[in-house]
Amino acid sequence: MILLFLISGLFLGWSLGANDAANVFGSAVGSKMVSFRKAAIIASIFVILGAVIQGAGASDTLGRLGAVNAIGGSFTVALAAAITVYIMTKFGLPVSTTQAIVGAIIGWNLFTGNHTDGRTLTRIVSTWISGPVLGAVFAVLLYIILKTIKKNSSLHLIRFESYIRTGLLIVGAFGAYSLGANNIANVMGVFVPAFNLQDLNMGLFTLSSAQQLFLLGGLAIAAGILTYSKKVMETVGNNIVELSSEAALVTVLALTMVLFIFSSTWLSSVFIKFGLPPIPMVPVSSSQVIIGCVIGIGLYKGARNINFRILGEISAGWIATPIFSGLLAFVSLFFVKNIFGIEVGRLTESVPDVTIQNKQATLANPHISDIMQYLILGLLVTGIIVLLYYYLLERKKKIEFQKSEEKFWRNIK
Repeated sequence: MILLFLISGLFLGWSLGANDAANVFGSAVGSKMVSFRKAAIIASIFVILGAVIQGAGASDTLGRLGAVNAIGGSFTVALAAAITVYIMTKFGLPVSTTQAIVGAIIGWNLFTGNHTDGRTLTRIVSTWISGPVLGAVFAVLLYIILKTIKKNSSLHLIRFESYIRTGLLIVGAFGAYSLGANNIANVMGVFVPAFNLQDLNMGLFTLSSAQQLFLLGGLAIAAGILTYSKKVMETVGNNIVELSSEAALVTVLALTMVLFIFSSTWLSSVFIKFGLPPIPMVPVSSSQVIIGCVIGIGLYKGARNINFRILGEISAGWIATPIFSGLLAFVSLFFVKNIFGIEVGRLTESVPDVTIQNKQATLANPHISDIMQYLILGLLVTGIIVLLYYYLLERKKKIEFQKSEEKFWRNIK
């Protein structure tokens, strides 16, 4: 039964991959500098690496907003957030998984009678404004610097474009790694206390119980990238404002800077050391930041080339996401508790150590670890086959393009 609860987390991971992959490679794909297949392969690999290697960095801020204290509640909250992201993605609207999770957690708080920390909620919501603004500022500054370098350098245009393409791949790979490391907690973090799996020996390395769950979530994110992210990539990279190659590079760089600022405890301690207010460690919406970066470039070039209709649709999605997710979570929790008789959570003050209870429940079934190991190995093999298939398709496309290019030059001669 506990394994069935993971389905909502995996669905949320798939939705996150389908939507948030656009934040790191949407600009590159939209500007035609990187093909979708190549972007999908790189993003899938690095998002899994980020999830497994550095996925333990869960968000304490979301925990203070509302600590879901029952596995049934975790399942329902994740499912409500996943459905919300899926619906928004279906309409091609780049939304934030964190936004959907925040709405679902508030819905859980309302249903169970737990208090929603207004201060924490204010800090989170404030980043939905400050994040895009900072992204726009950084994007414009980086764009000016890059244009200056291009103007003063003696590089040939073709070589410069080659460097930009390489930069897009490198920055995109790092962005995908960060996406996996920072967002896997939203996907599988609520399920970690419910599992106490045996370590999985993979030969060269060993995966702990939490890392096995993060690997499952990373595979789900990769599946979302490979199967359903193309439409949102095109929305971010091309429909809002047409991006040049250098603008595509600086938007992703600006996004990386903003995410670093709001997640770096070291930088926050430096601020405190110089007598400045600390930087709030708040989960930032990468979807909102990347849109801010794109708009910043558009405004710098001239507001005439910004598609305000698409921008209005995306803004409406930002407002609707937490509201819809919260309402859906509240209604779903009612059905899960009263129709199916599954415990979804209680008042925090009256709940014993849920972590201990869940671990004991897991230890009572010795077959769960074996099932998870076979499941992970099977999914890994499947994932490798899919990535290899995508790689071969990309290689075939490249060879065909080279042949057509050679034929073109021969006809000219």
